[in-house]
Amino acid sequence: MNIENIILYLKDFLTIYGLKIVGAIAILMIGMWVAKVITRGIVKVFNRKDFDPTLTKFLSSIIKTLLYLVVIIAALNQAEIETTSLVAIIGAAGLAIGFALQGSLGNFASGVMLIIFRPIKVGDFVEVAGVMGSVEEVGIFTTTLTTPDNKVIFVPNSGVTGGNITNFSMKDTRRVDMVFGIGYSDDIDKAKNIIKNILENDSRVLKDPATQIAVSELADSSVNFTVRPWVNSADYWGVYFDTHEAVKKKFDEMGVSIPFPQTDVHLFQNN
Repeated sequence: MNIENIILYLKDFLTIYGLKIVGAIAILMIGMWVAKVITRGIVKVFNRKDFDPTLTKFLSSIIKTLLYLVVIIAALNQAEIETTSLVAIIGAAGLAIGFALQGSLGNFASGVMLIIFRPIKVGDFVEVAGVMGSVEEVGIFTTTLTTPDNKVIFVPNSGVTGGNITNFSMKDTRRVDMVFGIGYSDDIDKAKNIIKNILENDSRVLKDPATQIAVSELADSSVNFTVRPWVNSADYWGVYFDTHEAVKKKFDEMGVSIPFPQTDVHLFQNN
């Protein structure tokens, strides 16, 4: 094939396919730009709606990838390149990957649900999947907790959403449940007033709702008081520990006994 024939072939090719190729390139360039604009707009909407940054970043990347894929397929169609087989291959690959990553996809779906509905958030003290700790991160696949003794636990998101979620930080106030026992020979009113005075002098104990102090059980070795003050959530453990210590010291000072389980043994002599 000589040079003239090559030139004629190129002219024919450009005459037939030139506009289509130019159109495909235009679709590709404009489509990519439009995809970026749409993605930025979606990110702005998510930010205004106070979406979690992790979810915003992840969803925006997925949307951007899908838009790019649509643009590429449209450009190939404009250039009259067969895309049916390509779409079929992509679909089959997606299905295979979905089956292979079934567990991970379940964790991803659970992560999206956690981020959207926000039953827990960073900083909350929670109990999920049988463990307790402060939420460090709600990720796409796992939730990270830090336990009170500073252990880091990674809980799969499907485990979080698959059971009960106890959020100790969602409400501003919490009730502290305590039980104190006194001896059967001790004065009930005296012990009750001691506990009442201790709690009334603690500025962390809230006035509303009112503190409940009541005899709840006549046990085997003690008369038990159920004590239920209300506090701000951040003061829960401080009030719990300090009240136990203060009650013990005041009972000792005022001569109120705190009994412990004991058994009376009676010996009979047979003459």
